[in-house]
Amino acid sequence: MAHALEEVAVAFSRMNRRTAELSEKNGMPFRKPGDKGARPTDVTETMVAGASAATVTVEWDADQAVTQLYAAHYRPLVRLATLLVRDFATAEEVVQDAFVAMHGAWRRLRDPNKALSYLRQSVVNRARSVLRHRAVVEKHAPKALPDAPSAEHGALGELERAAVIEALRTLPTRQREAIVLRYYGDFSEAQIADAMGISRGAVKSHTARGISALRSVLEQTT
Repeated sequence: MAHALEEVAVAFSRMNRRTAELSEKNGMPFRKPGDKGARPTDVTETMVAGASAATVTVEWDADQAVTQLYAAHYRPLVRLATLLVRDFATAEEVVQDAFVAMHGAWRRLRDPNKALSYLRQSVVNRARSVLRHRAVVEKHAPKALPDAPSAEHGALGELERAAVIEALRTLPTRQREAIVLRYYGDFSEAQIADAMGISRGAVKSHTARGISALRSVLEQTT
């Protein structure tokens, strides 16, 4: 238990540094959620926008709530993000930024009891942004000789050599997200719909098409 609390404390230290970095990057001073004039600075604001301060009742302290969420869900969210962005270090950054945004926007959440749903949606949205940015960079980047693989890269390579992981890379984004959330994240259809911002019917459609495409790719490689 003590070790787990120590991990959470270290993680919050990293999150606070990340918050300061994001605030400085956006040209805004960092304010704690309780400070007058505090406001979220990124995508989480979109998820909680429209909540009236007069109608929102916050019963949980932000630090306490986010600490509990972090202890329970950080690692599963990193595993999920890794499958989406295919890079462990980037996945950690995606999830840490989602927690930072959650902390900063806590008083503006429409329903604090759905905080985990907001976190999942934030992770999925950030993963999409990473992939869009990566696609633009790769499109315009000059071809270069590959670097010598590091030990970390070699460890990840063991996972990426799996046929299913490789096949997932070939799927359209929405199909890949639906399959990863369903079969790797063990989400329900309703949870997937919340995380992806689509209807349950669309979840079924993306999942079915993704499975069909995945089966086709795997049959060609075996």
